[in-house]
Amino acid sequence: VRAGYTQSGVPTNINLGRTMRGAAGRRIAIGTPHAARLRQLEQELRELLASLPVSVRADDSDHPEVVRLRREIARLRARIEAVPFIDTFDLRYNNRVRIPQPTTQAVMFCLLDVSGSMDEERKNIAKRFFMLLYLFLTRNYERTEVVFIRHHTIAMEVDEDDFFTSRETGGTVVSSALELMRTIVAARYPSSSWNIYGAQASDGDNWNDDSPRCRSILEESLLPLVQYFAYIEITDGPPQNLWREYSRLQSSHPDLFAMQRIATVKDIYPVFRELFRKRTLEAA
Repeated sequence: VRAGYTQSGVPTNINLGRTMRGAAGRRIAIGTPHAARLRQLEQELRELLASLPVSVRADDSDHPEVVRLRREIARLRARIEAVPFIDTFDLRYNNRVRIPQPTTQAVMFCLLDVSGSMDEERKNIAKRFFMLLYLFLTRNYERTEVVFIRHHTIAMEVDEDDFFTSRETGGTVVSSALELMRTIVAARYPSSSWNIYGAQASDGDNWNDDSPRCRSILEESLLPLVQYFAYIEITDGPPQNLWREYSRLQSSHPDLFAMQRIATVKDIYPVFRELFRKRTLEAA
C-alpha cells in the first residue's frame, strides 16, 4: 500500500508532482535573496548612469562605481543561474510498504502410533485427544484442515476413518511419520499461508536408534515451521526412550514444543488444557 514518500527508490516509483514542487521550492528558497539583491543593484546602476554627464555616460567603462556594480550584478546572475533546476535532494519516490495479512487458516497434523504395543484403549485415548485439538483449532481459525498420518515401521497419510479404525499394525519407527509430515508441509502447506500445528500420540516405545533422529527432524525441519507441536505419551509405565529425547526439545524450545503423559481417559482433558493453555490465552 502507499505510505507517503521517500527520498530513495527506483525510477519507476518517482513522483513527478512532488519532485517538481520540491525543486521549485528549493530554487525559490535559494534564489530569492540573490534576486532581491540583484534588483537592488540594477536599480542603483540605473540611477548612477542617469546621474552621470552625457559625455561620461557614453564611455562609462572607466567609472569605478559603474564597474563595481556591473561586476556584482554579473556575479549574482551567475549564482542564480547556477542553482540546478532539479537536484537529487528534490527527488521524491512513492513509498510502498507491505502490510502482513493475518493467516486465518490452519492445518493440524495428527500423528498416531499404531504399532503392536498401541492397544485399542490407547488408540481411543489418542482419538479423544485429537478431537479436542480439532475443536480448539476450528474455534480460532476460519479454515482448518486435518492431515491424518498413521505409522508403525512405515508411515502413510490416511482418511479419518482409516486413521481411527484400521487394524494394521507392526513395529515402531516414529521418524517415518515425522518425515512424511515434513514432505506434506513442503508440498501443500507453506508456512507463509498456513498456521501449522502438530500433535503426536504414541506409547513412546520406539527403536532406540530412531529416537535421536526424531528429535533431529523436529528441531531442524519442523519446529521452525510450526506454531506448536504437542507430544502425548500414552502409558502408565516409566518414560520411554522417545520421551527422553523429546525432553531435550522441550527444554530448548519451550514456546514451540510441549509434552505430557496420559495414563487413563480421565487424564485427557487436564493434559490437553495444560498443553494448550498458553495458546488459548494468546488466541484470546
